[in-house]
Amino acid sequence: MQTGKPFSLNEIGRRSNNEDSIFPPNNKADETTRFFIVCDGMGGHDNGEVASASVCNSFASFLKDVSPNDFNESIFNHALNFAFDELDKLDNDSESIRKMGTTLAFLFLNDNSAFMAYIGDSRIYHIRKNENSETSILYKSFDHSLVNELLHAEVITQEEAVNHPKRNQITRYISPNMERRSKATVHVTQDVQAGDRFLLCTDGILESLSDDRLLSIIAETDNDEAMINAIQALCKKNSSDNYSAWLVPIIDIESPQFFTKIKKTQLRHCKTAKQSRRGR
Repeated sequence: MQTGKPFSLNEIGRRSNNEDSIFPPNNKADETTRFFIVCDGMGGHDNGEVASASVCNSFASFLKDVSPNDFNESIFNHALNFAFDELDKLDNDSESIRKMGTTLAFLFLNDNSAFMAYIGDSRIYHIRKNENSETSILYKSFDHSLVNELLHAEVITQEEAVNHPKRNQITRYISPNMERRSKATVHVTQDVQAGDRFLLCTDGILESLSDDRLLSIIAETDNDEAMINAIQALCKKNSSDNYSAWLVPIIDIESPQFFTKIKKTQLRHCKTAKQSRRGR
């Protein structure tokens, strides 16, 4: 699987402090990058930026020597536990009520699949754009939030959710010294095509970007930098929070290992054919 140049946002917005963190650092990814992270330090908690940065750094450290096609859910869970362990070390006051915390949105791409995992309300989209510039959402993560669960249970309406007093309350997060560590929701797909895009984003992006507007931005151009700039312009105008994102385009799904195997098979068949002719 081959990506185009990924583009990112990591903006303070209208806040006095940026509690969002991303990996790789802002716009430091290229076509060889295989995993992406967006973390949103929990608003109202002390040191949210410390928590989000620690989780990004922990995953980066744990996965730096993992071969892309060796990655699986078990390795992800080991990396997540390592991130929890490292955050535990940073917690100087285990009795503190208002602990630092963060969400997580995670994407890993290998030769034949896309692995997505998340904790909290930072969101992941898998979007498909076909040759006619028609766009659709193949996958959207289900926010771990109280309001989203109330919506899903049909306790409240979409209109009531917009101004719900607990609309910012999340039900899963990464925090130090938790009695019960949050589990990530995982989604893996092999249905990836050239023209697909993955978007990882914090809720500061979602303040300004509806699903319909996201699809229209991607439909309007093939320039990924123009897409991320359009998202940034909306957030700069409308978002009250920090806003961060990774936009990752897929330009080819042909696997180098696949073709290496083909070439080896072809060479083996050629040798067999030559030996067969010599034996005649």
